[in-house]
Amino acid sequence: MPRDPARGGPNDRERLQHMLDAALDVRTYVAGRGRADLDTDSMLRRALVNALQVVGEAAARVTDEGRARVSALPWGQIVAARHILVHVYWGIDADQVWNMAVEDVPALIAALEAALVTWPLPDKPEG
Repeated sequence: MPRDPARGGPNDRERLQHMLDAALDVRTYVAGRGRADLDTDSMLRRALVNALQVVGEAAARVTDEGRARVSALPWGQIVAARHILVHVYWGIDADQVWNMAVEDVPALIAALEAALVTWPLPDKPEG
C-alpha cells in the first residue's frame, strides 16, 4: 500500500538507505551461487530482478543535490537498468543481471555505505 501522500515521500538519505538495503539483499542472494542458478532457480531470478528494480527506483528519485553528494555512482546507468528490468521484463538478459549482481553491486554497496556515514541526519520535527 502506498504511504499517505500528506506525509511526503522519503528524503535522499532514506532513498540511499533503500538502495543499500536492496543491494545487500542482492549480495546475500548470490552468495554461494553461480550464474547457472539463474537458469534453474526462478525464485533467485525474481529476487535479484526485484532487488535491482528497487535500487533503480530509489535512484531515480534521488534529487540532483543528493546525486552530487555521491557523484561516483553511475546514476543514469542505474536508472536505465531499472527501466529495462521493469519495461522489458520479457527480454531480461540473465547474464547482465548476474553481472550487475556480482560485479556492480559490491561497488555500489561500498559507495552507499561511505556516503551514508557522512550524510547528515534529517532534522527532527519539534513537538
